[in-house]
Amino acid sequence: MCNDLIIRRCAGVFVLGSLALGWWASPAWFLFTTFVGLNLLQSSFTRFCPLERILGRFGLFGCSLPAQTQPEQALQPEAAAPAAARR
Repeated sequence: MCNDLIIRRCAGVFVLGSLALGWWASPAWFLFTTFVGLNLLQSSFTRFCPLERILGRFGLFGCSLPAQTQPEQALQPEAAAPAAARR
């Protein structure tokens, strides 16, 4: 997981950078601004952030990937139940 400030800073740098490139280099860079904005919007609903996954994969800025459950445990719900509940 990442600190929210890291995600916000990266998004701000991407937006400002793409706006500057769109103004001075090519208007096609405004599409990248749109992409970042749409990702921010969808992450507010789904709590899935692609940038967080990328930073976690490479271990940048103290980010890490979320812990995942073992596939065997997910398939066997009775293994997680207390012994008294199984009787």
